[in-house]
Amino acid sequence: MDWSEQVNAYCERMGPGLWSEPANAVTNVAFMAAALWLWPNARGIERVLCAILFAIGIGSGLFHTYATRWAALTDTLPILLYILTYIYAANRRFWGWPVWAAALGVLAFFPYATATGWIFDRLPGFAVSSFYWPVPLLIAAYGVLLRHRLPGVSSGLLVGAGVLCLSLLARSLDMALCDWWPVGTHFAWHLLNAAMLGWMITVLRRHRLEPAGTGG
Repeated sequence: MDWSEQVNAYCERMGPGLWSEPANAVTNVAFMAAALWLWPNARGIERVLCAILFAIGIGSGLFHTYATRWAALTDTLPILLYILTYIYAANRRFWGWPVWAAALGVLAFFPYATATGWIFDRLPGFAVSSFYWPVPLLIAAYGVLLRHRLPGVSSGLLVGAGVLCLSLLARSLDMALCDWWPVGTHFAWHLLNAAMLGWMITVLRRHRLEPAGTGG
């Protein structure tokens, strides 16, 4: 595989130059801004998530400027790391699982994402983001299952799942609306996703500050 090969997968990209996706590039600042905003009040694994959130902004910025296969890895790997870290944090804090069980829950994400992603890939309109759709489904499942145990957390997770669905809708419509809206809609995926990922850290922090909350 040629890691320097150019990737042209977004409506806004006008050519091979660094600034061929100005909106897609600049909106990555939202990830870094959210991370910096949350950092002072974050503790423990919340700060780990803030650091990963900042890295998502850097990686996505590299991808939407250099637009190469190696840059694509700097975009997707931090997102995967955020997902796995959050699952671990949720298993520890919300469910109170021991470390080994929380880690097994993280490993279970891979067969879950493979199976549900395969289903989404075959649904009309979902294929373009089929590898992401398992995530809001999982967040919503946690929200529903926690509705009696932790109603505040449950509501927060369901809000996060809803915002992520809107974010994925923006990501999925990018090429479909390209003829009508040349700038595309991928930039909205960045803005909504930055808000959503920041919100998910806020849900963890609020739970920690509640009298019944447990650290982790």
